[in-house]
Amino acid sequence: MSPTLTLATLAAGTPMGQQAYEERVAAMAPAALGGAVDVRRAVLRTLRSSLPGTARVPGWLLRSAPTSVRRAAGAVLYRGADVVHRMGLSLPPATVPEVVTVHDTVAWRFPDETPPEPWAAEETRRAAAVVAVSQFSADDAAELLGLDRVHVVHNGVGEEFFDVAPLDGVALAALGISGRFVLHAGGSTLRKNLEGLAAAWPLVRAAHPDVRLVLCGPPSERRERLFGHLPGVVLPGRVPDAVLPPLMAAASAVVVPSLHEGFGLPALEAMACRVPVVAAARAALPEVCGDAAWLVEPDGPAIAEGLVHVLDEGAGVADRVVAGRARAARFTWARTAAGHAAVWRDVLGVAPAVPPPGVPGAARDVTPGVTP
Repeated sequence: MSPTLTLATLAAGTPMGQQAYEERVAAMAPAALGGAVDVRRAVLRTLRSSLPGTARVPGWLLRSAPTSVRRAAGAVLYRGADVVHRMGLSLPPATVPEVVTVHDTVAWRFPDETPPEPWAAEETRRAAAVVAVSQFSADDAAELLGLDRVHVVHNGVGEEFFDVAPLDGVALAALGISGRFVLHAGGSTLRKNLEGLAAAWPLVRAAHPDVRLVLCGPPSERRERLFGHLPGVVLPGRVPDAVLPPLMAAASAVVVPSLHEGFGLPALEAMACRVPVVAAARAALPEVCGDAAWLVEPDGPAIAEGLVHVLDEGAGVADRVVAGRARAARFTWARTAAGHAAVWRDVLGVAPAVPPPGVPGAARDVTPGVTP
């Protein structure tokens, strides 16, 4: 009988980067493991949730239950599993060996993020393996949670972003967009540094009065307050997943001014679309972007300088666009799944399988402090 791996996730009403990771890895897990492991899903949802899932749990179990109660719940929820991969720290722990993903440490570092899980350090130290999505996050989590070893497996970029045709003028007009524009696609919490972008925009607009700033994302009072009064700003809300790649491809630049990113997927997605990227030289963004983006200090003047240079099509812009496309091609979800499969096989005690066609060899796992 094949060993069983259960992938545990929490149902989410507004899918973001973490949910993209969960769904991509889960979909590719059976192929990455070469059929040697029975892969199951455990998608948990709260008692009143209308979202699809495999089991319901009370909300207090995810946020405030003592460890003994959480472990008892995990024994029931993951029944039949030989190994459980918890892809979120709030999920109840398993009583069998488990793998845990730590995307970032923003819960501990920014007051407007979801409060940190009080048992995160205890449960990650007990895990058979911990996975982080960047070397930066691995080092950060190891220091904060007291971990001896963290496996680094980078995220991937969806194929839908590569060489996609730009959104046409009619579709852009329906979103309130005309002419050239800079795109910011993401959240609006403090770590996203919208204050820095708001300070930069009047300087950019002074140099390029015809360029607009488009900020996509769920409704946000902070975004409205910071940008609603600024000229040339368009706030279309959250755009459908199918619209984002062609919208990004139509942009003259993509800006990622974040103070803290565990990975920074929009930067790579823009590179795949052959769009110049201006990103903050902070957290995981230098690791992800390499020398294919304009890395700037996360303050208004520096962000503006980078955007103006890109909009001017200044020296090196075309070369970095080419380099960005090549760099994005290295970050595939197949490689991400293969990297996870190497960790799963190690915990399960299953011999490596020959990767099926289209799935590259497993990514090397790395101890904190060692550059891959």
